[in-house]
Amino acid sequence: MTTSSNFIRLVGIHLRMVREVKGIKQEWLAEKAGIARARISEIENGKGNATLGTVEKIMDALEITPVELFNFQNLSDIEDITDKKLLIDIHRTLLLERDLSEIQYVVNTTKDFLRTVDKKSDYGKK
Repeated sequence: MTTSSNFIRLVGIHLRMVREVKGIKQEWLAEKAGIARARISEIENGKGNATLGTVEKIMDALEITPVELFNFQNLSDIEDITDKKLLIDIHRTLLLERDLSEIQYVVNTTKDFLRTVDKKSDYGKK
């Protein structure tokens, strides 16, 4: 999967999350934005590359700004994502806005965590 398709999936996941948090059904969003419901589904599932015009219609219908759409800091559906590279990209995006000391802390904590996981894995093999 390419980086651009990961971006498309991230945008789709975030659009779905915003829609669901607002309690909006795909049918209502499709009607309000003037887009077919099937197209909304494709975009939310990362299956279709939406034009900027289409994204703008969806943002208008959801009453969100581009800043809100492209802010992935609060992405809450991580459990639904099964693509390893996409999860790594999300992790990277979350870290980009942090201070160097915070990033170093995350890296060190991750190393410690992985060492613990590896030890447990090795222990189970004995």
